[in-house]
Amino acid sequence: VANTGFLSLCAHGRVTGLAVEAGAGASHVTCVCLGQTLRKGTLRLGVAGELLCAHLHRLLLESPNAPAALQALTKKTLTQLKKQCCYVSLDYERDLHDRGCHHPARFRMPDGHWITLGKERFCCPEPLFQPALLQHSGPGLHQLAWQSLQTVPDHARRDVLGNIVLAGGSSMFPGFPERMCLGLNLLSQGTGVHVEVLASPERGTAAWVGGSMAASLTSFQCAWMTKGEYQEHGAEYVHMKF
Repeated sequence: VANTGFLSLCAHGRVTGLAVEAGAGASHVTCVCLGQTLRKGTLRLGVAGELLCAHLHRLLLESPNAPAALQALTKKTLTQLKKQCCYVSLDYERDLHDRGCHHPARFRMPDGHWITLGKERFCCPEPLFQPALLQHSGPGLHQLAWQSLQTVPDHARRDVLGNIVLAGGSSMFPGFPERMCLGLNLLSQGTGVHVEVLASPERGTAAWVGGSMAASLTSFQCAWMTKGEYQEHGAEYVHMKF
């Protein structure tokens, strides 16, 4: 068992940094110093991919599209729709109120019907940065990241700031890295700090990649529970082993 934030950093060849993960079930920010996660710097946001799919469905049902074709949307189709058509706005309020910013996109559903998305494209992922849109209290992901950075010891802060890594499938929205960077730099105004983020094209599977890298290290080999140990002691042996 390993912290996914740490594994996401491993995938980028780092053992110190801040992992900003937006996944399917939840989103997290995790501060790591020399391979050790900082408990105070680990924060959770209950908005992630599955909730965004449901949010997109509600938005579409409120749109001028044919309701009959939209009622039967499956989770799989909604996920495809979200991945293909949605993006993060760099100026949500402006784009919301300026119809000229509602760049439409068309999507063909499995039954052959075509639907057109306008503002739904950028309204869908916005709760990652404004959870209140889904009646979630608390700060957005960029604000959680800034809060986590404040917990870093002074001697490690420069290293952590230089290694802010994005990870998880819900970080793959076009515009997500730019919005995260913009939000963090707005929060850091007056501190003399300029923030940049690392956004690998493969960040959607960063935790898995980091896990395979960590498991291949010589130092990790003593951490296995072998098949023989499992057969002899059962699943509860994991608590004795680790």
